[in-house]
Amino acid sequence: MKRLKLKELESLLQRVDVFEQPKLLLEQYPTSPHIAAHMLYTIHTTFDDIESKLIGDLGCGCGVLSIGAAMLDAGLCVGFDIDEGALNIFNRNVEEFELANVDMVQCDVCSAMTNKLSKAFDTIIMNPPFGTKHNKGVDMKFLKIALDMARTAVYSLHKTSTRNHIQKKAEEWKIKMEVIAELRYDLSASYKFHKKKSIDIEVDFIRFSFK
Repeated sequence: MKRLKLKELESLLQRVDVFEQPKLLLEQYPTSPHIAAHMLYTIHTTFDDIESKLIGDLGCGCGVLSIGAAMLDAGLCVGFDIDEGALNIFNRNVEEFELANVDMVQCDVCSAMTNKLSKAFDTIIMNPPFGTKHNKGVDMKFLKIALDMARTAVYSLHKTSTRNHIQKKAEEWKIKMEVIAELRYDLSASYKFHKKKSIDIEVDFIRFSFK
């Protein structure tokens, strides 16, 4: 299979369906095709952490990161999400692209089930809930679980405003943390309480690896 170029990957990811009725409590915001493509392409070309690798995608939603990783020749991508509706859309997306190297599991990522998957994946990629509104601290729960499940590295998006806190935690957990890029995450108005059509949030794209 020929190697996809970044522009081709982004163009394909624009065809991925997203949430029909996003759930506020689950902080369901889609990762844009632009951000997803750049994240995955960097993981693939700079760190060689996708091709032929076993990849977990925590809080996968409608599956844009898993689908993109599968297109970059991951060995297998497994998406984990609590929401059946999101996984139904994810499944439709996988069928649409006729991808054989994607699977999905419905579960609460923060539950005990994920403990059984310690060091089961080469790479974890995720856009976890940012831990706003009613979910304070959930971003760090996702990160701790991801680090337990990964053998090589975890790639994740976090609000830039939490960088110092995450840095302290990384030191405490003896994990190497590298901010690969600073992004502007464009959140379009998905919920009734959003007054503006879209809002920019400053987000770090971080690679965590084991020292």
